Amino acid sequence: MKMSLDLKFTYSEKKDTRSGFGDGLLEAGRKNPEVVALCADLIGSLKMGAFQKEFPERFFQTGIAEANMIGLAAGMATAGKIPFTGTFANFSTGRVYDQIRQSVAYSEKNVKIAASHAGLTLGEDGATHQILEDVGMMKMLPNMTVINPCDYNQTKAATLAVVDHEGPVYLRFGRPSWPIFTPADQKFEIGKAWKMIDGKDVTIFATGHLVWEAVVAEAVLRAEGISAEVINIHTIKPLDEEAILESVKKTGCAVSAEEHQINGGLGDSIAQTLIRHNPAPLEYVGVNDSFGESGTPTQLMEKYGLNAVSIVKAAKRALERK
Repeated sequence: MKMSLDLKFTYSEKKDTRSGFGDGLLEAGRKNPEVVALCADLIGSLKMGAFQKEFPERFFQTGIAEANMIGLAAGMATAGKIPFTGTFANFSTGRVYDQIRQSVAYSEKNVKIAASHAGLTLGEDGATHQILEDVGMMKMLPNMTVINPCDYNQTKAATLAVVDHEGPVYLRFGRPSWPIFTPADQKFEIGKAWKMIDGKDVTIFATGHLVWEAVVAEAVLRAEGISAEVINIHTIKPLDEEAILESVKKTGCAVSAEEHQINGGLGDSIAQTLIRHNPAPLEYVGVNDSFGESGTPTQLMEKYGLNAVSIVKAAKRALERK
């Protein structure tokens, strides 16, 4: 299906978004001497090795002690440093929620929580590691910014952008190789949605890995005579409500697509915006109140309905409700 479609965005290379973080962290360290990094025994998985090698005095291996890592980062932020903590998304949130709430969010510490291996695309490690609740947990915390970029280039750009942002940030990215389809020289604006494709019949709001699937879905819909607008919601909090309302006022219906539980995710934030300002049909593409399981990323996204096929079906349901 993908090979014969007239895609508005294309790619020649695939690369994991975690590598975008690793390369962005290294560049950030070169630009700003206050940037420090902490890791909970997952240097290779978080792609933090290059930073550790170039700045050994600014790198801290905390071991498998994530709560301590958050506490250390909060202390470093108090001393004027810009700490990035690195571990899997599951351990970056569920395991240390109390420490993040009390030591980082409550006092608005300038800590950047870098969370890799998020969602179902973690793959074979299975349900215990595939956290699908993290966005909801983090966006509920006052003072917390939540960012979920879509490819290697955008993750690198986001990593550099959060260095200049004062306050707590949750930066979410993934494990699998993924199409690189956004520009290498892009300007990443925290809190500003990116309209990637203009349309008039239905809006597709997507985040993270699902942005590429939305691009594919748009081509499928266009081939069937349906004009879909695709908006990349890389910043889930603060949410770009203006962009959401402007688009839905034009199209009259929408789809949200995310690698996360439907409950508490991006779709819920969009629904709250619409119900307050411009009620309109909204269909969800996400995991429906279920844990994951072991499998390849492609197998899992197909089984749990996190792909272009599901987005197309959701768009048609939304259109029927207009």
